[in-house]
Amino acid sequence: MTAPLAPDRIAAAFVAACHAELDALKPGNVHRHAAGHGMEVEHFERAAAAAAPFIADPNLSVGQRILRATEASFGATGLNTNLGIVLLCAPLAKAAGETSLGIGLRRRLDMILSALDEADAKDAFAAIRLANPAGLGKVEAGDVHNDTKPITLIAAMRLAADRDRIAHAYVTAYSDIFDFALPLFQEARAVTNDSNLVVTTLHMALLAEFPDTHIVRKYGADVAEAVREEAQTLKSCWSPVATAKSLSRLTEFDTKMKSAGHNPGTTADFVVATLFAAGVINRKPA
Repeated sequence: MTAPLAPDRIAAAFVAACHAELDALKPGNVHRHAAGHGMEVEHFERAAAAAAPFIADPNLSVGQRILRATEASFGATGLNTNLGIVLLCAPLAKAAGETSLGIGLRRRLDMILSALDEADAKDAFAAIRLANPAGLGKVEAGDVHNDTKPITLIAAMRLAADRDRIAHAYVTAYSDIFDFALPLFQEARAVTNDSNLVVTTLHMALLAEFPDTHIVRKYGADVAEAVREEAQTLKSCWSPVATAKSLSRLTEFDTKMKSAGHNPGTTADFVVATLFAAGVINRKPA
């Protein structure tokens, strides 16, 4: 049986996933080829370095990891650079630190998610209020602005699952990652040795498959669906894998999205979480 990963290896895998996401062309998001939405690559690098120790800390609960990592990221940048990344990676990091790797990771993740309690919710809500993501509205139950009514974090995620992709991940044991993104990632890696092109492919596949809920919150479902459909029409540029020749068309799509202010932030969060999951699955224990 494989031993759990040590905290330093989990933290390194987290930072590596964040950097790999930044190195690749990802239309609509910040990357090394182009800044956007008032943010630069260095903001995300600083946030990743600040968040990593708390994401990997075995002494912290999932909620505490989310809050401490968000506080550290916000302190390092003054911006909401990685709330979604932290929300997705904190449970994965806890699972990687407690279970055998490979097949056992998702099973343990499911157990961790199912056990998320009121304390986790209180900490996660505090992190969300601090980051203050764009388009965050109010709801009758499970509202992050009102945590005086006790609710477990997993119950809150169930309430939001039909409108938020990260919440949906929590209640499906990360089906978007384990059933869609990871297999596609592995297939793309089998076609090319260029890791940046693999990440571009992963980004475009996620963007074409799921309406980005960050765009939904800011601009509405119709705009998010239009972005998804355009990503789908560009499939020849990224399937089975993006190529050096196809990057010019994807760069045009990147410019168009940024000009319109369309930031597929949730898609970026899932790219990082997928890379992080792949990293902890493939790394050897200490």
